[in-house]
Amino acid sequence: MAAIHDILEKNWGFKTFRPLQEEIIQSVLNGNDTLALLPTGGGKSICFQVPALAKDGICIVVSPLIALMKDQVQNLTKKDIKAIAITSAMHKREIDIALDNCVHGNIKFLYLSPERLETEIVKVRLQKMKVNLIAIDESHCISQWGYDFRPSYLKLIELRELLPGIPMLALTATATPEVVKDIQLKLGFKKENLLQKSFERKNIVYVVLAEEDKLSRLVKIVNSVKGTGVVYVRNRKKTQEIASYLAGHKISADFYHAGLDAKTRDLKQSNWIQNKTRIIVCTNAFGMGIDKPDVRFVVHIDLPDSLEAYFQEAGRGGRDEKKAFAILLYNAGDKIELERNVETSFPTLEEIRQTYQAVANFYQIPTGSAEGVTYDFNISALCETYKLHAITVYNSLKFIEREGYISLTESVFQPSRIKLDMNREDLYKFQISNPKFDVFIKLLLRSYSGLFDSFVKINEFELAKKTNTTKDEIVKKLNYLQQIKVLTYAIQTELPQLTFLKPRVDAKDLSLSKENFSMLKKRAIERMESVLNYTESTHKCRSQLLLSYFGENNSDRCNHCDVCLEENKTVLHTDEFENISAQIRQLLAVHPLDLKHLVDSISGSHENKVIHAIQLMIDNDQLKYDDENLLCLN
Repeated sequence: MAAIHDILEKNWGFKTFRPLQEEIIQSVLNGNDTLALLPTGGGKSICFQVPALAKDGICIVVSPLIALMKDQVQNLTKKDIKAIAITSAMHKREIDIALDNCVHGNIKFLYLSPERLETEIVKVRLQKMKVNLIAIDESHCISQWGYDFRPSYLKLIELRELLPGIPMLALTATATPEVVKDIQLKLGFKKENLLQKSFERKNIVYVVLAEEDKLSRLVKIVNSVKGTGVVYVRNRKKTQEIASYLAGHKISADFYHAGLDAKTRDLKQSNWIQNKTRIIVCTNAFGMGIDKPDVRFVVHIDLPDSLEAYFQEAGRGGRDEKKAFAILLYNAGDKIELERNVETSFPTLEEIRQTYQAVANFYQIPTGSAEGVTYDFNISALCETYKLHAITVYNSLKFIEREGYISLTESVFQPSRIKLDMNREDLYKFQISNPKFDVFIKLLLRSYSGLFDSFVKINEFELAKKTNTTKDEIVKKLNYLQQIKVLTYAIQTELPQLTFLKPRVDAKDLSLSKENFSMLKKRAIERMESVLNYTESTHKCRSQLLLSYFGENNSDRCNHCDVCLEENKTVLHTDEFENISAQIRQLLAVHPLDLKHLVDSISGSHENKVIHAIQLMIDNDQLKYDDENLLCLN
């Protein structure tokens, strides 16, 4: 077994672990099921990557986010660590080869979605792999008490039978006490084993501002706080409008949302990370897996749906441990909008059935078929075809997903790939007997290596340039070669993927739990009320409010949020009283003073606090007024 500190320094360049990372790693290496609760930016991935590298075999990483999987695979590959991700956008043959490589090759990390683990091909191959650890990211998704429940996570306990004796490491950045218990129960921990770092972020200044003119306030914030920032808004249209507004005030800003193509998103993200763009205005599609340490402010223009989401997004500021601001702007209309959003998140059961029927008709899926089949999903085309509202359709699909009928992934760019299905000898014979394809096949072999072994990324535009033709001509040739079984061609996609997890049923037979529906709505309302309570509270420290929501009830006041700063002007704390009273005794030991001169002579404290301290000292017989109405020591 390799030494964990050597692995850390060799691959990440750090000599020491962050707080709690080493304890989590040791717990896993001792074979214990472990729940690691680390705040956003706490270095969760190292907690499973280091122990997996310390042992022989492969680590299975379960994640619901394809974008996050791809980022982590990319980062590991840059370190010459063999890692692959299997997603619904991949061709069946491509998945088959990838799983074979995990069984017979030297792959160290296999990233999978929970839905993919339900497929028979994965279950069979997992049992042939030498698995050393099962890491479950975003593990709060397993709990119906949580804010992002996914029914496919409930099936993860089946890994206990498939891979007996292999320790599980569950990781999350946001979990309330009831979710913490639920995760360990649902994953079948032999005994509870929670390793938790405090959620407290002492360097973040939480501020809530009641503001009718949010954009003017935003400009003031941006001009008064130096450095880069993120501005979160609820919808795509707003991202563009607010970025343009900031640009109009000579502030470097750009917008980002999931509707942009992958190349554009990558460029915008890269420009911001490299400080070419100062501010990114975005939806909640932005931020996952991005570890930019020097973000100085995160502003929310709209109220978030939950404190879990807010805490995660606000936590993207100040990862370098230097001071950062998390600012929430709100006005009277926001409460109404948030209530409306919760209401629209729960379509009627009839609307849910109508959406399911529309999807089945759109893809022409007969009853009883399509189990395990994945489709490129274009919500705009579906809504346009059947005259449906996109918000209703989206929220209906999320509920159908919760009931386990489908899986819907986020939009992720997947470039075109090909693999030659013939061996070298058969391919040579094909070229001899089909001279019109000879030049094209030679071009493929010259341009890309490894085509006989696995799927290789290709670029149709580049091939078109080299052959002096069009992209359409290249696609046509590749499709024909696939048709006659020379190669397999997986065409580029960047649409979300919709997978049927069960055979298609008649819409009227769709089994929808009213109890589940009611419970989810109740939970959504409770989360909304927690957001409103945080926003409208003026008497409790913002940090304490957030920490108590996550079960930390004994935290100290942060002393720098908007509530603390306001309270500090009037409330006299013990250390302040001792400082003021010491100065008063020192001054009055020389000679008595009238109230005004005494107050003016005290340094470092607000006038109201000094008067308050003097009154307390009089009430406790430490001071008195003499015959000339001057204050003196008693």
